[in-house]
Amino acid sequence: MKRLMCVLAAACVLPAWAEDNVLLVRQGPEGFTVWHTEGESTLSDDELLDIMATATPEGGTEVETPVGPVRAYELPAGIMVRLPAAPRDNALLVDRDACGHIIVWHVAGTTQLTDTELTEAVLSALPEGGPRIRLGDRYAKAFIGRLGVTVTLWKVPAKR
Repeated sequence: MKRLMCVLAAACVLPAWAEDNVLLVRQGPEGFTVWHTEGESTLSDDELLDIMATATPEGGTEVETPVGPVRAYELPAGIMVRLPAAPRDNALLVDRDACGHIIVWHVAGTTQLTDTELTEAVLSALPEGGPRIRLGDRYAKAFIGRLGVTVTLWKVPAKR
C-alpha cells in the first residue's frame, strides 16, 4: 500500500511541478498563505538534508548555501528554511511524502489566485479530493492534507 501511495504521489505531483500548478494553501489568523511547487530559490536535496539536520524550534545554526545564508526552523508540520538574501522567494517549507522523498514548497511562485478563488478551493477540499471546480480559466481539485489544502490546477481545454 505504501508503495502504491508513492507511485500515485509521483504521478500526480511531479508532472505538475514544471507548470507551478500545485499549491499548498494554509489558513492563519492573517488569511491565506500560499506555497508553490516551483520557485526562484532552489537547493539540492543533499543541501536541504544538511540544512534540515540543523533545524531547531528557535532556528538552527546558519548554513552557507549557493543562495546565501539560510537558517532552518523546526515546526510541528515540517521544516521552515529562511533565505534572507533571496529577494522574493525567501522561505521554503520542507516536508516528506509517504515514501520519505523531500517535498519543497516555495513561498513565492508564478501562480496567483484571488482570495475568492482560494476560498472556493479550500471550501471544496476533501481528504480524498473534492469535486473539480472552475476558477477562471483553470480547473481545480483540492485535497485536505497534513500541512493544509493542496490545490491542483490545470487549464480548461479550449473548445474546438
